[in-house]
Amino acid sequence: MVAFRFDRFLLDPDDRRLSREGAVVELNARYLDALALLVGEAGRLVTKDRFMDEVWRGVPVTDEALTQCIKTLRRQLGDEAARPRYIETVPKHGYRFIAAVETIGEGTEIEAFPHQAGGGIDATRGWRRHLLLGGAGVLGAGAAGIVGGIAYGLAASSQPGGPGAVSVLLVLLSLTLFAALLGGAGVCLGIAAAGLASGRLGPWSVVGGALGGLIVGALGKLLGLDAFNLLLGRAPGDITGAAEGALIGAAVGLGVWLGARMGSLRRGAALAAGMGSAAGLLIASLGGRLMAGSLDLLAREFPGSRLRVDAIGALFGESGLGPVSQAVTGALEGALFAGCVAAAILLARRSLDRVR
Repeated sequence: MVAFRFDRFLLDPDDRRLSREGAVVELNARYLDALALLVGEAGRLVTKDRFMDEVWRGVPVTDEALTQCIKTLRRQLGDEAARPRYIETVPKHGYRFIAAVETIGEGTEIEAFPHQAGGGIDATRGWRRHLLLGGAGVLGAGAAGIVGGIAYGLAASSQPGGPGAVSVLLVLLSLTLFAALLGGAGVCLGIAAAGLASGRLGPWSVVGGALGGLIVGALGKLLGLDAFNLLLGRAPGDITGAAEGALIGAAVGLGVWLGARMGSLRRGAALAAGMGSAAGLLIASLGGRLMAGSLDLLAREFPGSRLRVDAIGALFGESGLGPVSQAVTGALEGALFAGCVAAAILLARRSLDRVR
């Protein structure tokens, strides 16, 4: 058995496996064959005809199939055509693998990655990598909170442009930002922990995101209701809690996993936004509440306050925040939060892959 090690990657053609620091890199069978051919001929030109003969084995395909294959390999390796570190294009002829390759011969015990099993330098890098990914996700949640806070602050301002309107805007912006950061921290910590345990952003990201959202949602609701009871003698009722956090967290985790698997920031963020929107609609249909619904509960429980979100319901012909406006705001909140968090994590992942 012969395997190849280059940079942070280990390619074992016989075992049909490419891994990055012990984490499996998803490639279909034909693309794995193409990479094995390139790495096996490291430093030498591999012509288009050789790809057709040895990878596609005479199956008639267009040059576009080979171009897409190389594009996918570069994406999974964190490479760029303009500044290649692994695969160099030789115009009109083929491709060349330009990274240094270590060949591991038959009879040699293959480690997943040097020092990793012993918890040395690469284990430390693994911790740092997933913490950085989680931190990036929290920043994405903060961005979503700012957008949502401004939108709800403007809707709740009873005197647009006046001093009172500005104070309402700032209060709601701060409140929404805090809630988004808190929820983002729980979801992203769960995703980071799942990634660290499994070695990659895989299907366990869904479980990690759901558990993180569930725990933070439950604690946030418990402490929030206790705080209202302690300070004001009564609580607003069924505000956002564990179930809502788990559903949104699972949506984020699913988007991160699929985006990492496809190597696409745009698709991952779009998938996460779509799943977050579906989760928001499901929450509203089951009687749950996200931020707008929780603000509406606060406004109704404390009628003497200046907090009002009736303007949102009025957009849909409802008096107050009715079922339609709750469904729409839930879908938008879920899409915004999940899309921003997933996009931030996937963007950080791409940046970390490029600098390594």
